[in-house]
Amino acid sequence: MLESLVAEIVVFVLAVFVGFQVITKVPPTLHTPLMSGSNAISGITVIGAIVVSGAGYGRLATVLGVIAVAFATTNIVGGFLVTDRMLRMFRKDTGGEGK
Repeated sequence: MLESLVAEIVVFVLAVFVGFQVITKVPPTLHTPLMSGSNAISGITVIGAIVVSGAGYGRLATVLGVIAVAFATTNIVGGFLVTDRMLRMFRKDTGGEGK
């Protein structure tokens, strides 16, 4: 059991490191398309977290599932807000109050 826990921690740390390296290397012109893809992945995460939290696997699984739902929902909402703000930068100015 301890060996599998150590292996899972190693995989988690490596995933964090690789994820950080990948995200920091993305050029600014790709941020909006990647944000849309991230929102789709977070939507899948929300569905999976709801399934896990409601499946009755135990109290720990339920708590972790609820936390995962909260984080993924925050990521989705934040992603849509950032994408909307970036897309508004490319709209033509109407010169009036019709914004």
